[in-house]
Amino acid sequence: MTQQGAVLQGYNNELVKCIEDLCMQKEELNKQIQQAEEEKSKLQHEIQVLSEQLECVCENLAHKVASRNELDKILAETEAAYMKILDSSRTLLNVLKKEVGSLKHSPDLKTN
Repeated sequence: MTQQGAVLQGYNNELVKCIEDLCMQKEELNKQIQQAEEEKSKLQHEIQVLSEQLECVCENLAHKVASRNELDKILAETEAAYMKILDSSRTLLNVLKKEVGSLKHSPDLKTN
């Protein structure tokens, strides 16, 4: 019977050692889980901060693009109006040259 008791004691010792090993593995795994959760939380916070920054940049960009489009429109209208002024000036100059030319040939101006 003492031999059976010794065998049983050996099994008990192995069982206790296995349970202790499992407990140590669980503690190590808990530490890893906690570290992973902290890293997850940190990354989620960084994502939130970056998302807010991205939103601000997108809004700023949209305002700048709208301003540029408005300036493009104003420039196009101004250039078109300026071209009309140039065309009118050229037409006026041509008419004036023609009138001056016809006045030079007028008999009233030839008498001194």
